[in-house]
Amino acid sequence: MYKLILVDDEEDVREGVVREVDWEAIGFEVVDKAENGREALEMVERLQPDVVVTDIQMPFMNGLQFAEAIRERFPTIKIIILTGHDEFEYAQKAIKLHIDEYVLKPFSAQELINTLLKVKAQIQEEVAHRENVQLLKEHYRKSMPVLKEIFLAALMNRKLPRDEVLDKAANYGIQLDGNSFVVAVISIDGVLIHEDDLENRSELATSVSLKYSEDQALKYFALLNITEEIADKRRLGLVFMHNDQVVVLATHETGDRGAALQETMKVLEEVRQNVEKYLKFSVTVGIGAVMKDVTKVSYSYEDAVLALDYRLILGNNRVICIDDVEKRNVEKIRFDDLKEHALTRCIKVGTNPEIKETIDELFHGVEAGVSVKDYQIYLLEILTCILKAAKDSNLNVDEVFGENFIPFTEINKFTSLEEAKHWLVELCVKMMTHIATDRQYTYKNLVDMAKDYTKSHYHEGDITINKVCSHLHISAGYFSSIFKKETKMTFVNYLNHIRMEAAKELLRTTDMKALEIAEKVGYSDANYFSFSFRKNVGVSPKEYRNSSKGV
Repeated sequence: MYKLILVDDEEDVREGVVREVDWEAIGFEVVDKAENGREALEMVERLQPDVVVTDIQMPFMNGLQFAEAIRERFPTIKIIILTGHDEFEYAQKAIKLHIDEYVLKPFSAQELINTLLKVKAQIQEEVAHRENVQLLKEHYRKSMPVLKEIFLAALMNRKLPRDEVLDKAANYGIQLDGNSFVVAVISIDGVLIHEDDLENRSELATSVSLKYSEDQALKYFALLNITEEIADKRRLGLVFMHNDQVVVLATHETGDRGAALQETMKVLEEVRQNVEKYLKFSVTVGIGAVMKDVTKVSYSYEDAVLALDYRLILGNNRVICIDDVEKRNVEKIRFDDLKEHALTRCIKVGTNPEIKETIDELFHGVEAGVSVKDYQIYLLEILTCILKAAKDSNLNVDEVFGENFIPFTEINKFTSLEEAKHWLVELCVKMMTHIATDRQYTYKNLVDMAKDYTKSHYHEGDITINKVCSHLHISAGYFSSIFKKETKMTFVNYLNHIRMEAAKELLRTTDMKALEIAEKVGYSDANYFSFSFRKNVGVSPKEYRNSSKGV
């Protein structure tokens, strides 16, 4: 069902239209009715309808002014104009505003139904176009190489959640089955021409630079081809370009780290020799540590890049394995970006049970074979993340944790992992409590400032939510949500409430005319003031004054 708002200043027309059309049968629901454009605009903002049917000639804000306001704020809403005027200027303005349809008065129910069905077809066509599965599939197919490249780059750059890795690998047709994973980075040897060397030789510099770039691109293309060919033949794994270097993600069925590493080194040595023999240039290969978990291949990539740096010491045209240059007894534990993001998010917006679960997850698997030094460094990284979150939230550390809090000395006092975890959970819970309190105070403070500003400026006809937000230096979307949360009403309703209360006070205590009172409380149109007063208070301003004096 599509939501529709009906706007016409004649009650007979509104009620007649509602009564004579079988709305459900044609797929529409009349969610509200209004008798002028100003009232209707408030409804549109609140209800976000699919279609608005509006008369042109109405008091306070005519149909074209109303349509213009809708087009500016809600461009997807369909607008049907009801009018008895077919004059040139109206048609011209309607065309400029991109009115979807119009119906000339007087009209029959069937004429309106036909117009509504046309608009409904337009909406469905637009929806179908956006949701056309075949078009999406074709676009997806064409985008697949780019999507695969983005995914593999993300896999190299950071630790991704397991579900995301497996789902995307399946979607992109990437084979990531295995019990051991190793990343290697292959870099072409050679000295790059530095821009400074070509300074003051603009024409020559440009031609040499372009030729050099083209030569390098061709070399890497050839390297990529020969690596793919050998990796496919040896069933080693994926080969792709990342950061202008050829990257190999080797997958192995065996869970034996040594066997997986030896097989990877063997194939990449074959690549190195073939490049030297057939392509006539040399490459250096950096090989990272073996990972048991596919979500941790970014660590292996990081190690492979690090291994490449050792060519400065060991020389070019060779395969360098990180395990050979940096001896490690066990796989390193790492506090990566994903862990940091999860902990920071939980501290700022999580719950107490969530923080305990997050800390438990950070230490999952840490117990097995981790050296004391690595374990202490890991604790320091977690603690640094917590203190950074405190700084980002403008918390006073002494106020939160006490004046004698010296966090980095506490780490040496723990005799068990459980003690450390319990201490970290306590730190986080204290921070979360302070952050929540500060946030609530900030919300209340902002709303109080907005109320004060509104009470001081309600008499100005141009006061809007945007003007208040500009004064408070916050976005309208953020303000709207916290204002409604704190006051249980929208800002527009609050402004109307303030104006009505002020109007009632003036009616009770002065002899001012309705026009004067309207201007005093922010209405430029006395008739619209009377209309709004009756709608909010239930009686006219005159009736209210008489009843208050009679008491």
